[in-house]
Amino acid sequence: MEARRESARRLPRALYERELLRLQVELVRLQEWVRVEGARLVVVFEGRDAAGKGGTIKRVAEHLNPRVARIVALPAPTERERTQWYFQRYIEHLPGAGEIVLFDRSWYNRAGVERVMGFCTEGEYTRFLCQCPVFERLLTEDGILLRKYWFSVSDAVQERRFRVRLDDPTRRWKLSPMDLESITRWEEYSRAKDEMFARTDVPHAPWYVVESDDKRSARINMLAHLLSTVPYHEVRPPAMELPPRPPATGYQRPPRSRQTYVADHAASLVRRASTHR
Repeated sequence: MEARRESARRLPRALYERELLRLQVELVRLQEWVRVEGARLVVVFEGRDAAGKGGTIKRVAEHLNPRVARIVALPAPTERERTQWYFQRYIEHLPGAGEIVLFDRSWYNRAGVERVMGFCTEGEYTRFLCQCPVFERLLTEDGILLRKYWFSVSDAVQERRFRVRLDDPTRRWKLSPMDLESITRWEEYSRAKDEMFARTDVPHAPWYVVESDDKRSARINMLAHLLSTVPYHEVRPPAMELPPRPPATGYQRPPRSRQTYVADHAASLVRRASTHR
């Protein structure tokens, strides 16, 4: 297997955080343009397990208004959904005017995990590859701004991230038996991804590949690219001023003893730290 060439230098944290904040400010401007202009933006995040999709989505949405931008991460389909047209369960999550939808995995599940793990039939898979470009043409012809990102990670980095998840109790939930099986099916996933690109990397809905062995660079590169592909402009917010606080009218707060407060755990930490100095 051909080894991936590592980037010569990892993006320094200080530079990463400074540029991330600048791009997040621009994302807020993009959000306001979407809201005011009534645009509809769909961003699809795909890639192998542990490729960095979730962390990037988190940075995209971090400072956005959840009433405008929402994350869609669908669970396995129900029995009823399995009898529907495949794209049907995704259609109801598409944005209305003035909305942004971030798909943490999408209809491309059929071309990836369902294909490799045998969760769909050969006929369902073939039909998906035929219908997907048509489906996405319908979206874009109706005015939806569709952006599709594939996060590409090497086998060595993926395995290292899996090991970190195994040892970190805050990330252990991210690791499933299916994730572990993806290690033994690396080449099968590679072939599925190549076939998916061959059939769905089309002019009206192209794929954009994000090299993600370095998570910091991947996030910066993806955010910068997204902003560069949307013709937004700054929307000036309405002028607002804080009103003067009215004079007191004799309000008396009830005694604190009538309310139940959470314990001051923070204060106990301070006391404990001071006794160990």
